[in-house]
Amino acid sequence: MAQPRIALVGAGSMGRNHARVIAQSDEAILDVVVDPFEESGRALADAHGTRWVPDLSGAGNVDAVVVAASTEHHYGIARQAIDAGLPLLVEKPVCPSLELTLEVLDASQRAGTPIMCGLLERYNPAFVIAKKMIEGPLYVRADRHSPYAPRIKTGVAWDLLVHDVDLIVQLFGAAEPTSINVEAGRFHPLSVPGAEDVVDVSLGFPGGGIASASASRLGQRKVRTLLVQTLNAMVEIDLLRRGVTLYRHTTIAEDQLGGSGYRQVTEMEVPEVTGKEPLVTQLERFVALVDGRVDADEERLSILPAHRIVDRALAAGATQHTN
Repeated sequence: MAQPRIALVGAGSMGRNHARVIAQSDEAILDVVVDPFEESGRALADAHGTRWVPDLSGAGNVDAVVVAASTEHHYGIARQAIDAGLPLLVEKPVCPSLELTLEVLDASQRAGTPIMCGLLERYNPAFVIAKKMIEGPLYVRADRHSPYAPRIKTGVAWDLLVHDVDLIVQLFGAAEPTSINVEAGRFHPLSVPGAEDVVDVSLGFPGGGIASASASRLGQRKVRTLLVQTLNAMVEIDLLRRGVTLYRHTTIAEDQLGGSGYRQVTEMEVPEVTGKEPLVTQLERFVALVDGRVDADEERLSILPAHRIVDRALAAGATQHTN
């Protein structure tokens, strides 16, 4: 297929990032910006030399859709795209509930329409490199904290936690957890009633591996870190700054050197992290999905584990720590 013509739905902060990446790509064409608000939609379209329409039904002859609208609008837009037979990339989460997400995925499967979820950290070059260095993870700790953003209507589980549980599942070989324990807090007066501002989740995996993930929008700075421990090494991943450090702790018998006692040594490996911007890599995979070079069924199935875990976590933490 020639460069697919893409309709971008949503001219907000994430939509602007998608527009920049699509417009600069040699693999796709930003054909139209779709947004109900003309001021923001037309401005974004004009900035990239394309057209604006208020609704996806007026997008015309496009080949695929990228959905970067607010989460609460994902379901309707996704169903509209699927009904039109258009492959789509939907920003995470697919929908703000597992039930609606399953409806969208089932509809895409019945229609034979490829779908991809914008679980962007999968394409973070720091994670990609670190994953190759990790053998036999036993404990994973993830922290994802941010300052408060009133524009986000969902709680932090769907907004932030979903990224890290997706990475954790990948580190444990796509296995889903056998147990989930949750603490959730709802504190901020500007949050939608019931939306959690802090979530801490503990996960148990087949074979005994464990993980914990913390998501908060009460932080005063952004934190995006993963720590992975194995029997013989520990890997720290800074997803924000795209840095990776591997540690190995060893004990050397001094009598091997003609002395007595022992000496402890911590070895460090700091690989060079190179790679494209995650949104660029994600777009390249989406184009491959549209072209049929990525298995659509496998891609669809890869969306489910993180959504199921967040759904279970929200159910477990539904009544905890409400101000």
